[in-house]
Amino acid sequence: MATLFTIPIPPLGPHPGGAIVATEPAPAVYLLTITSPPDNRLTTASCTAILDALDLLEFGGYTPGVVVTTSGIDKFYSNGLDLEHALSTEGFIPRMLYRVFHRFLTYPMPTVALLPGHAFAGGLMLAMHHDYRVMNPSRGFACVNELEFGVPLKPPMSSIFRLKLPAATYRSLVLEAARFGGKAAVEAGIADAAGGLETVLELVKARKLTGKAKTGIYGLLKAEMYRESVGLLSEEGWAAGEVSDRKLAESEDKRRAEGEKRVGEIKAKAKL
Repeated sequence: MATLFTIPIPPLGPHPGGAIVATEPAPAVYLLTITSPPDNRLTTASCTAILDALDLLEFGGYTPGVVVTTSGIDKFYSNGLDLEHALSTEGFIPRMLYRVFHRFLTYPMPTVALLPGHAFAGGLMLAMHHDYRVMNPSRGFACVNELEFGVPLKPPMSSIFRLKLPAATYRSLVLEAARFGGKAAVEAGIADAAGGLETVLELVKARKLTGKAKTGIYGLLKAEMYRESVGLLSEEGWAAGEVSDRKLAESEDKRRAEGEKRVGEIKAKAKL
């Protein structure tokens, strides 16, 4: 396949840098291969490159069609956020990460995430903001593992799972940190098919996706369909969410303090 364009991903901290390479494996099917060693972490550098690639495909004179994202690293689609970078970079999550999620969620062409390996936490969130997902049947897991390292999900992160997945799958992902392989992911509704690029092309053909963007309203239809997530990912939405998060944290601190005080009184009364 001939290369349409290459977007560099500059080095950032422990990440050596990489690139997003755009090719066209079938007419009007644009494949963005993201390679940002060692595991395609979502950072300012990689998110900026993703946004640039999407802009080029939309505004660069290409025929409207289908956008497929995948990884040039077999083991990982994306291992999620670089937490140190995310926490130390002011505004990264709302102004960069949420911007990428919003862009995919409302993109004016059909989008497909092709997962050759693991999609953990923010990596799975990225895939979920695509319209379709195809996952390797024999390698890699889809997982939301915030439970395991004690990080709560914010509303703009969790809403997409609530909107797109069955309630039982959502519960298993979030409250059990369950790991879904390719076939299990299809059964659970996380992925639409198990396979590789050939499977993606079959899905595109079967669903006639290359023609869906021609009328110019595809992105508007998605914005209405997923209006909860679209609202939460907007600046007004996440700003309100930050206020809500603070109130929730304060309420939890108060609840714990009152509970500990009550237990102290119970023990004294019961002479425990």
